[in-house]
Amino acid sequence: MASEIEVRVEKFNNLKEAGKNPFEITKFDQTHHTDEAKALYDEFEAQLLGDRPEVDVEGLEEQDARAKKKADYEERRAIMDAKPINVSVAGRMMFKRVMGKASFMSLRDLKGNIQVYVARDAIGEEPYADFKKSDVGDIYGVEGYLFRTMTGEVSVHANKITLLSKSLQPLPEKFHGLTDTEIRYRQRYIDLICNPEVKDTFVKRSQIIKEIRNFLDARNFMEVETPMLVSNAGGAAARPFETHYNALDEDVKLRISLELYLKRLIVGGLERVYEIGRVFRNEGVDTRHNPEFTLMELYQAYTDYEGMMELTESMFRYLAQKVLGTTKFKYGDIELDFGKPFERMTMNDAIKKYAGIDFDTVKSDEEAKALAKEHHIEFEDRHTKGDIVNLFFEEFCEKNLIQPTFIMDHPLAISPLTKRKPDDPEKVERFELFINTWEMCNAYSELNDPIDQRERFAAQDAAFEAGDEEANHTDEDFLNALEIGMPPTGGIGYGIDRLVMLLTNSASIRDVLLFPTLKNIN
Repeated sequence: MASEIEVRVEKFNNLKEAGKNPFEITKFDQTHHTDEAKALYDEFEAQLLGDRPEVDVEGLEEQDARAKKKADYEERRAIMDAKPINVSVAGRMMFKRVMGKASFMSLRDLKGNIQVYVARDAIGEEPYADFKKSDVGDIYGVEGYLFRTMTGEVSVHANKITLLSKSLQPLPEKFHGLTDTEIRYRQRYIDLICNPEVKDTFVKRSQIIKEIRNFLDARNFMEVETPMLVSNAGGAAARPFETHYNALDEDVKLRISLELYLKRLIVGGLERVYEIGRVFRNEGVDTRHNPEFTLMELYQAYTDYEGMMELTESMFRYLAQKVLGTTKFKYGDIELDFGKPFERMTMNDAIKKYAGIDFDTVKSDEEAKALAKEHHIEFEDRHTKGDIVNLFFEEFCEKNLIQPTFIMDHPLAISPLTKRKPDDPEKVERFELFINTWEMCNAYSELNDPIDQRERFAAQDAAFEAGDEEANHTDEDFLNALEIGMPPTGGIGYGIDRLVMLLTNSASIRDVLLFPTLKNIN
């Protein structure tokens, strides 16, 4: 017995032999998407029938009520058909029901589904015979006029149908669809066809990025592009991917951050710059991490981390309102409120609140390590007090940060590119925004002292030699740029994928990446 794929291939071969090869068609003039067609009909119907009362069948026997409703429908239909709304729609056939001389199919395009009424007498005997042999998954162009069925569904009465592409493989079973998570990620094209909510997520992702650009453009930021292949992958604590550039016979790395090149542009006088682009980190994969992800970084001259806090809070509130239509929305079972002022808390105050330890009173690395042992916090010999503070924060505080909260004033040891606080040189002017326990962004008052920066790069080089594979390395060209002179600057980096997860109520980063990283199974 032939498989379904073999049957479909045979149908295609028969079409080809009959001179009806759909793959030879190069275009179809699509005048409307499905949602546009439905809205157009509703609007026109309201104009023509707006004052017409609903049929009254109260007190009638069931048979008489049906007859009266049918007569009213036919009158309404006649009024609408007298001024037909002609449309050309195109999409994938998701359902077909053949009923002798007339059939129905459901056509799905980018914007939704619409029912199509296909009658032999309207499209012709031969095209109708071909249509009866068609398969769910085939792509059709339909020319016809709009009408409303007795059940109230706006539909297209086909005058002509054109097979635009033959589907040689069956789609997943219609009642359960594509539910295997692994297959959904590996074959995203099928996922998008079978699960409309997935398509909606990626449409919304595009809208989020568009609105980010609108927000920043209104603040006179300039969008730029910087190199992905770099000799020194700095700007973040992460292991880079390494490759070899044959033409120059040089080892290079894929960027882990956008920071150092964007700061060079601030030195060059561009004042307000941002980039939305892919970065690559050679790390594990989980629900919030993918080795290849989208990062946005922006830098603004003549401001500091306070200015970045204002910008961030305003942008997140703007995005929620523009994309979701509200500043209150749910992620899972949690209601998040972007309308209220975001809470602000220093890292030490957060640890004091959630772990009961005041690191402002801890004076040495040894004392910090003793506290770590006491609280079963794992650390390495090379770790300093600043590292221990961060480990305590990760263990005791992050899980409690649900509503938008700025965590400020990080230890100097974990912030090699950040300005010190003038009144507390062990800390820096830095913040991270946490929402739903997730870190959503990381911002600094940028370090612009080249002498201090060189010392911190040296400390990072030493940390790398001591075994920290995520440490930064000295970047001589960046130091040269700082020596030319960089104005006081505020900078920030946002994980776009995590932001999309939040605004689309998605459980995993893979749900918001069209093609997430997966292990090759071939």
